[in-house]
Amino acid sequence: MTIETYSDLNALASGVANRIADVARRAIAARGRCTIALAGGSTPRPIYQQLAAANDIDWQWVTLFWGDERCVPPDHQDSNFHMAQETLLAQVAIPAAQIFRMRGEGEPQAAASAYTRDLMQVFGGDPQSGPPPEGFDLILLGMGSDGHTASLFPGTPAVDEQQAWVVAQHVPHVDAWRITLTYPVINAAHNVVFAVAGADKAARVQEILASTGQPGALPAARVQPAGDLIWALDQAAAAHASVRAPPATHVRARMQRPKATESAHAAPEKL
Repeated sequence: MTIETYSDLNALASGVANRIADVARRAIAARGRCTIALAGGSTPRPIYQQLAAANDIDWQWVTLFWGDERCVPPDHQDSNFHMAQETLLAQVAIPAAQIFRMRGEGEPQAAASAYTRDLMQVFGGDPQSGPPPEGFDLILLGMGSDGHTASLFPGTPAVDEQQAWVVAQHVPHVDAWRITLTYPVINAAHNVVFAVAGADKAARVQEILASTGQPGALPAARVQPAGDLIWALDQAAAAHASVRAPPATHVRARMQRPKATESAHAAPEKL
């Protein structure tokens, strides 16, 4: 696990966008494509804006999925796809055939089944045989103040799902239906990046970073990928992280310098 702390949300967005771009370049150079699952919520918005402005990603070799979706039409303001469409997809030359959105406008269970088929098409395998044989190059996640990530909410059936790759469930906490990737897919990824900002997340960040990730832990704590796990935090969210993280955790602080000086960010760490 790596913890990166940033001075504010803008600095966090720049750092995470740089990491995504670095992963994309390496994956394309190594295998001719890069697979990424995007997150919803407010924190990823400036990340996508930074990615849209980047000129070092060959988008024609990138395939995009989503970690979760609200059960609304794709043009709805609450749609995770809609937010990515506005901030990123409309700005870059990515083939439409390589954009796999969750169809939140449809019947939820049918949409989850269809998304499972999309994953099988791209990654091979099937849920009955185990996790995808080829994991995502990168999955971007956020975290709510209750410790949920994607649409894996505390106390919901999806957090205990061990076989299905995608599930649809009604979430009482928000009184809405959601579609979400599950741990078998998330934990098969080569890189998982949490982007978390805000003082309201600090207590949960502390709790999660000190957790063992066992059943019963908060949903975000149960993200334990086979590859690299990166927590990118702004200062407010990281208030206790550097002193509470387990001994094996690498903590790296990145502070934004005044605009008159050079760029705030060093090159991303080697993955």
